[in-house]
Amino acid sequence: MRLATIRTATGNRAVRVDANAAVETGEADVRALLERPDWAEHAAAAAGPSHPLDGLDYAPLVPSPEKIICVGLNYRDHVLEMGHDLPDYPTLFAKYAPSLVGAYDDIVLPHVSDKIDWEVELTIVIGRSVRHATPDQAEAAIAGYTVLNDVSVRDYQRRTSQFLQGKTFDRTTPLGPWLVTSDEVPDGGLDVSTVLDGETMQRSNTAELVFSPVDLVVYLSTIMTLNPGDVIATGTPGGVGHARKPPRYLTDGALVVTTVAGVGECRNTCRLEKAP
Repeated sequence: MRLATIRTATGNRAVRVDANAAVETGEADVRALLERPDWAEHAAAAAGPSHPLDGLDYAPLVPSPEKIICVGLNYRDHVLEMGHDLPDYPTLFAKYAPSLVGAYDDIVLPHVSDKIDWEVELTIVIGRSVRHATPDQAEAAIAGYTVLNDVSVRDYQRRTSQFLQGKTFDRTTPLGPWLVTSDEVPDGGLDVSTVLDGETMQRSNTAELVFSPVDLVVYLSTIMTLNPGDVIATGTPGGVGHARKPPRYLTDGALVVTTVAGVGECRNTCRLEKAP
């Protein structure tokens, strides 16, 4: 089952995305849907107003998650290209809801930087509250997966040892287009890629993850309660622009496509923010 949040003339709506139409579930967005204990059964049985697939206006999958948790340095190839040792524990940082845009919205490039980078990420969406999870409980708490492009403002990120200031600029982070429920995600590693203006920049497979989605939910749930609609971006593979020689960054008008096979893709045009 695929679930999404779409924009309509009367506001956001959670929908089940079928082969021929998107059917409203009755909730305002996917977070509200996942907060129902019976969300899966409710969404599967939904028979609300339907919308043709052509022209759907996808909002960020979860427009206002309680938490957006990101994992850095979690692909073996990316860890090595950045000159680090493999980590003993996940490297964690946060984003905030104003950073999110829809899967096909423009990425707004902050006018304060010309060192803005791409990062394709398989992303977990939590479907039930969990704390101190066992591996089985962690797996059961994952509603499904989506795609996030962790657009990073590298010069701000590198100002200190803390990543956050380069990771959560307004309207920089595509999330979506939909959640694919865990039962429909292919077994084994998933191919991930970033294509910039037709040129492949990143290509790897989630088999390269140092910490798996279940590992991450187990670890994070020892720190905090994970709640429905929480978003966990699992990290990016090698091929980021900042590590290239010479470095390469996003520019005004560039088209960036981030894909996770079997899950979906974000397709975004970059637009330079106007200086105030």
